[in-house]
Amino acid sequence: MAFVLIVVVLVIVVVLVSAPLRGGRTEAVERREQIELADLEAAKEAKYREIRDAEMDMRTGKLSAEDHRALDRTLRGEAIQLLRRIDAIAGRMPGATRLDEGADGTGADVASDEADAAEAGEPEPAPRSDATVG
Repeated sequence: MAFVLIVVVLVIVVVLVSAPLRGGRTEAVERREQIELADLEAAKEAKYREIRDAEMDMRTGKLSAEDHRALDRTLRGEAIQLLRRIDAIAGRMPGATRLDEGADGTGADVASDEADAAEAGEPEPAPRSDATVG
């Protein structure tokens, strides 16, 4: 009987002592994902700037409409890939805000971003003439 009691106590001690080691791996993964998410957010903002710059270049005549369409399509495709990667990482992280919802889960952040852009005097994107329905 004493042998069983010693084994049980030993198992409990091993579990308690190794708990921080087992939890550390999860924290490291979370930290890596937070860093990657921050990097992707910065890349997203840079991509948005590139899209705005291309629109400005077209308006000022530095780019033809055809060149702008090709560049815009490429830049927006790259932005979509960034958004998908951000959404995938945010979906794995507890408490992270997904792209399609605000901090309260209502989509308020999207509306807030649009209102901020309007207040800053940023023009709304012009409708695309090459858009297809489908």
